[in-house]
Amino acid sequence: MTMAQIYKYHLFFCTHQRDDGSANCGEHGSQSLRDYAKQRVKELKIKKVRVNNAGCLNRCKLGPMLVIYPEGTWYHFETEADIDEIIESHLLNNTIVERLVK
Repeated sequence: MTMAQIYKYHLFFCTHQRDDGSANCGEHGSQSLRDYAKQRVKELKIKKVRVNNAGCLNRCKLGPMLVIYPEGTWYHFETEADIDEIIESHLLNNTIVERLVK
């Protein structure tokens, strides 16, 4: 079975946190924004979309980051409005949000 048969989109949110003071997505509220994205996908009843936590995606200085597969589109996000725009544009209308691509 292929991914496309199971999910149309799979979102991975970096929620990694570091204790050494170096840059990390977790220090920018990535967990709460990931939780918000998951809640919105459920509320909107968007089918075949999976929202997951990810460990370090190794793009810490650009964080917080998420990647959407199968395209492999990388997004930087900061607010719930950014998440809403990604959901509306990318997940519902198949259009990449260019201003948030990193």
